[in-house]
Formats: sequence, C-alpha cells, structure tokens
Amino acid sequence: MAMEPLLKVALGSSAFAVFWVLAVFPAVPFLPIGRTAGSLLGAMLMVLLGVMSADEAYAAVDLPILGLLFGTMVVSVYLERADMFRHLGRLLSWRSQGGRDLLLRTCAVSALSSALFTNDTCCVVLTEFILKIARQNNLPPRPFLLALASSANIGSAATPIGNPQNLVIAVQSGISFGRFVWGILPATLVGSVVNAAVLLAIYWNQLDGGCKPAGAEEVVAVPTEVVEEEDVTSHRFSPATMSHLLRRGSRQQGETVPVHQDPVKPPAKDVRVNPIPLVVQEDVDGHFDDWNSKVWKTCVYAITLGMLVALLLGLNMSWSAITAALALIVLDFKDARPCLEKVSYPLLLFFCGMFITVDGFNKTGIPSAFWEMMEPYARIDTPAGTAVLAAVILLLSNVASNVPTVLLLGARVAASAAAISPAAETNAWLILAWTSTVAGNLSLLGSAANLIVCEQARRSQHYGYTLSFFTHLQFGFPATLVVTGIGLLLIRTY
Repeated sequence: MAMEPLLKVALGSSAFAVFWVLAVFPAVPFLPIGRTAGSLLGAMLMVLLGVMSADEAYAAVDLPILGLLFGTMVVSVYLERADMFRHLGRLLSWRSQGGRDLLLRTCAVSALSSALFTNDTCCVVLTEFILKIARQNNLPPRPFLLALASSANIGSAATPIGNPQNLVIAVQSGISFGRFVWGILPATLVGSVVNAAVLLAIYWNQLDGGCKPAGAEEVVAVPTEVVEEEDVTSHRFSPATMSHLLRRGSRQQGETVPVHQDPVKPPAKDVRVNPIPLVVQEDVDGHFDDWNSKVWKTCVYAITLGMLVALLLGLNMSWSAITAALALIVLDFKDARPCLEKVSYPLLLFFCGMFITVDGFNKTGIPSAFWEMMEPYARIDTPAGTAVLAAVILLLSNVASNVPTVLLLGARVAASAAAISPAAETNAWLILAWTSTVAGNLSLLGSAANLIVCEQARRSQHYGYTLSFFTHLQFGFPATLVVTGIGLLLIRTY
C-alpha cells in the first residue's frame, strides 16, 4: 500500500494521536473525557478530516468481535447468578498457602480458560471476581489483574480459537487445528510459567498477606456475592400452580377468622382461632424452590458448555456467544433488563471508536511503508531475521493493534517464508500468531484483553481499581521481551 498524500498522512496521524493520548491518559488535564469518549473522538476526527469516508468508518467496525464481547458479557452475568464464581473461589482458595500461591493459581486458571473460551471472554468473566478474591484476602489487586490479563493473552496463543488474530491466521494459512496447537503449545506452556515467575519476582514483597491462620485449614475462603436481594433469588421459578397453597398458610397465629354464616340464623361473632401451622406445606415449597434453583443452574452450565463446544468445533464465535446469551435469557423467563443493564456498553463503544481510528491510521499507509522498509531484514531463515520480524510485530501490534497487524503482515510474511520452504511458511504463520498475541502484554493498548480488564476493574461497583498505563508497562515491557524470546525458540512445525 502506497503512502497517501502528505496532508492526509498528517491529518490521520493527528487523529490517531488524539485517540492514543486519551486511551493512555483518560484523565489528561486539558481534556479529561475518558477512554470511551476519546476513542469516539478519534473516530469522528478520521471522518471529519477526510481520512476516510463515513461508509468506510461503518465498515471498519468489527461486528463479530462486538457480538462476541456482548454475548460473553451476558453469559458471565448468568454464570455469576448460577454461583460459578463461588465454586471457582473455592478452587482458588482451597488449601491456599497465601498470596503467592493464589497468584500462581490465577495465572493457571486464566491461561487454561483463555485457550478454550478466548482471552476476551476470560477477562470479561473473571475480572471482577479476581478483584473480590484479592480484596477479601487483603492483597493488592494490581498483581492479580496483571496476572489475569497477561496469562489470558499467553494462554490464548495455544489454539486457533483463543483470540481473533489466531482465528484470522488459521483461516488464511489453512493450518489444521491439531497442527496449530502442537506447533505452539510448548511455547505457551513455558511462556505461562516464565510470565508467572516474572510476576512473582516483581511483586514478591507485596504478596506476603493472605495467609490463613493456623488451625484453620478446613475453612474455605469463598467470595461473597455483593448483589441485591432480588438478584439472589431472581433465577428461581415461581410456579403459578403453587400460589393458592401459599395463600392458604398465609394467616398468622392469633388472626381473627370469620365463621361461615347460615342465611337463616343470626350472624355469629368472629371466633379467634389458632390454626395449625402448615409446616409440611412450607417444607414442600422450600423443596420446590431448591429443586428449581438446582435445575436452573444446571441448565446455565449446560448452555455455557454448549457454547464452548461450538467454539471448539470452529463455529462462528460471535453467533455462538449471542445464541448462548439469548438461550439463557429465555430460560430465565422474565424481563432481561436487569441483566442487560450489567453489560459494559461504554466498553463496546470504546471498541467501535478504536476500530474506526485504527483503520483510518492504516489507510495513511504508514504501517505498510514501515513493513516494506523492514521486510528485507525480517526473513526467518536466520536468528537475526526472526528477531527483527518479532520486533516489527511487537511494535506494530502495540501501535496499530494486533488484529490489523496480522491482516497487514500475514500474507507478506508467509510469501517471504514460502520462498525458503513450505515448513518455513507454516513456521512463519505460527511465529506471527505467537508474537502478535504475546505483544498484547507489552502495553495496556496492546490487547483488547488488557483494556477489558482495565475498564472492568475501574467500573467495578464494589471493588473498583484503576490500572494505569505506566503501571502495566513496568511489568509488561520486561515480561513480554523475555516470554516472546523464549517462545520463539520453542515454536516448531510438525
């Protein structure tokens, strides 16, 4: 792609700079409008300044990713009501040896779930729960949020369904699911361990708390759900056939009960009686409520498992998530507004603005020109060339986002490697998948998963925490370089 005229390049770069500054510094003094408004402002400037047309801006919005995010957010609301996080809390806290042990468990759960549910889904579901676990164990949230986001990114590299850029690579390259997994799995496993080790090294002194008192091994720390009473029982069915039975036992002891009147005899006085409490009926009602609750939870887990199977089978990720969300709404059999209100719509709007802004920046020709300059030095038949290619992918993924980077570089990297050998071409695709995914850990803007964790944590009603750009960079920069380098040594084609 050739460079656009200088004026268009300058205008597009200016609009992208506005977006980037407001995404990094959402409360910047001269324009404290936040990330969501900042991304929409950048998108609007791309259109108003003539970098792209309105139709091109609409086309730039990635509806499948937005659908996936929306669907998984709704599913996560119902999973929380079905006590999945309570069970996960038991798993994370069972025989926990303190903060460091809890951090390692967070890394393991995040990496595994992201490989199966995608990294965005994992972060949507687990962010507030991880905040609860950290707060309730008197531990700082920062290392746990970083563990969640970074491990989700690394774990998602293992499968073609782990993240959107892997899906693009799998489709464009034609690499089978099994070959993809076995080629990149060793790097993922070792990378996850190294990433956890870096987290422990940086935050070792901050993880001294969270230990259980002696003699309390049998006590399991379970996160307490901070929800309204209506939310606690809203998933229970209330069969209409039982309502008349409930009314029968509604009178209290000592209540005045009118006696049946004979039409001929004079009216009798009201008689005060003490009816026998309907204890048996109350037990029956309680049994039905408990049974309905268990059935409802089982159905929620079954629908979520069905969504996972659909993803594993390679069905459309977005529609699989939306279908699961609508199935849960229908199953609940009541007004879905309270659940839909818990969806993070500002986050969805942020992504809309980001898609338009990034696409506008790509239209300036700057990313393409940069690759054309570096391509002669980025051949994967030498260690130096592989290192240069990884550096280019790391840089572009954090400037233009990883999915546009894959779309921009994929065919070119593959063509360059194909001139060496067919095995080198497959290796090039896997290197692109690994590096563009792990690149998301370098900075806060490198991955959608990072932004999801950051925004969900900041907007948490009861456990809010702000993860800043530089806080993330202090860990992300060294960890990304080390994990990327080790992973490149382990990627093999079979």
